[in-house]
Amino acid sequence: MKKKFRAAVVQMKSSVNKEQNLAYSLNLINEAVKNKAQLICFPEFQMAYSPAEQKPEELHKIAEKIDGNFISMLSSSAKRNKINVIATLYEFIDTNKQNHKVFDTAVIINERGKLESVYRKVHLYDALGFKESKKLIAGSIIERPTRTSVGNLGLLICYDMRFPEISRILAVNGASILVSPSAWVAGFMKREHWEIMLKARAIENGVYVIAPNQLGNIYCGRSMVIDPFGTALVDMGNREGMEIMDIDNSRINTIRRRLPLLKNRRTDVYKNYIDVFDSES
Repeated sequence: MKKKFRAAVVQMKSSVNKEQNLAYSLNLINEAVKNKAQLICFPEFQMAYSPAEQKPEELHKIAEKIDGNFISMLSSSAKRNKINVIATLYEFIDTNKQNHKVFDTAVIINERGKLESVYRKVHLYDALGFKESKKLIAGSIIERPTRTSVGNLGLLICYDMRFPEISRILAVNGASILVSPSAWVAGFMKREHWEIMLKARAIENGVYVIAPNQLGNIYCGRSMVIDPFGTALVDMGNREGMEIMDIDNSRINTIRRRLPLLKNRRTDVYKNYIDVFDSES
């Protein structure tokens, strides 16, 4: 793991045309490499924007298998440019026959172009007037953090950020950087929630949080990178494009020594209550 490395966070306005979005993504990878980035992180729905009126069967036609053209092209670019890539797609598998629904999937592609992790969004956004479960299937596995040349990366997606359990599970299993590809919907207090929770997940786990977000359509932008003490290193506001920043992995251990939240956990106490509270709720 490199002590310091350069990362790129992408804030994009995906169109309904996946070929257009793929071409844009490939251009950004080339640009990131010119800026000596060793990791590039794309937002949720990188493959395509799905308007509210789009039917599940129409989205299913856009979706691909994990080894389809969309990820294969990104993998080839990662290998050619020697850069780690966090990408997202609508994924279908042969056993997916649930009314044409698809998975909301994020992947880690290493600098050799190898697919290292496939995470299917666990928490679907059925809240605040939205119902993602009309088109999407929820995943059921929290993938273990992936060891890469830039650190141990843990994946979650957008609405997952509202559930601290998933970030904590990733952190205690070795994640030093949480990457949360997102398409955070704009609305009353939504930007405030976004910033507060990104900072909370970083502080409580002593990790970097990299959160590339969608811009435009119905989304709020403000892609952010938060350090382990809660400092915002990047806030892209309403700017479409890419931001390059330097990440210092040594800061993780420094912060965890000063604020040993993971070490000070009382799991011996917590375990006595989890099942009790769940059964009483």
